[in-house]
Amino acid sequence: MKRPTLLALAALSLAALLAPLGSSRQQPSGPDKASANAAYEAKDWAKAVPLYERITTGEPDNARAWYRLGISRHGLGLRKEAILAFQKAVENGVAAYLGEYQLAVCYAGLGEKEKALDLLEKATQHGFADPDQMRSSEDLAVLHGEARFEKALDAAARSQKPCAYAPESRQFDFWVGEWDVVTTQGGMPAGSSRIERTLGDCVILENWKSNGTFYEGKSYNTYNTALKRWEQFWVDNSQGMVHFYGSLLKNGVMDYYTDEVPQPGGTRLKRHLEFIPLGPDKVRQVSHGSTDHGKTWQPEYDFTYNRRK
Repeated sequence: MKRPTLLALAALSLAALLAPLGSSRQQPSGPDKASANAAYEAKDWAKAVPLYERITTGEPDNARAWYRLGISRHGLGLRKEAILAFQKAVENGVAAYLGEYQLAVCYAGLGEKEKALDLLEKATQHGFADPDQMRSSEDLAVLHGEARFEKALDAAARSQKPCAYAPESRQFDFWVGEWDVVTTQGGMPAGSSRIERTLGDCVILENWKSNGTFYEGKSYNTYNTALKRWEQFWVDNSQGMVHFYGSLLKNGVMDYYTDEVPQPGGTRLKRHLEFIPLGPDKVRQVSHGSTDHGKTWQPEYDFTYNRRK
């Protein structure tokens, strides 16, 4: 099972805090909590504050209630009181980056810029990944233009979409686009393909449809940071599945291979797939197969992708 990324864990932490208090088995529901949840969702801060104060008095280790008390107090402009609540939230288990971000907002609102910047730097180092929230915060507006704020903003953006900033993850961008595909020899129509970046620019998704048949398929291409290589997983509507792996060569060619895969006739087939950029609007895709452990290669297909105008 793949381990969750820091960004995924951050999203889970935030979701847990924003979920109703009674949704956790460790947090039994009650009249005060139900009323507090309703007031919080309605942003009725004047009603929410005393309710959460009552909850935290009875349950001083309730991190979620402390966090929501901080949000509610801040909503009333009670920044100093909100700081105390956020500090309690962190002490009792709220993710550091969440508490640090909210504390930064409060200190910025109080005019303590340096303290706010220190906390923002810590928050982004610990996984805060919402640059839009940073930009839209009225309290943080006093920090706009500050070099340290812009650096923290960039760090949050990189945490949110790490693949958008990783050079290796952008190596296959030359294949992204809408394409009409023909045979390289003869220029006969072969199909069409839409290649797009998805999942935070971490995946190059191919959507293939053959010309004149019902055959279609998709490939998922991503840079494997652990193995330091590109991988493609091809699947289609005929129960086909192929796993390629390789790298971008110095000449700009995306070079893929497969392992030797057993075939119905008893042979083992190894494939070699190349994506050759021929300028900004043309890519050649060539596939060869070998049944003798790579000693000789036979052509499978040779296509040219022409960018759709």
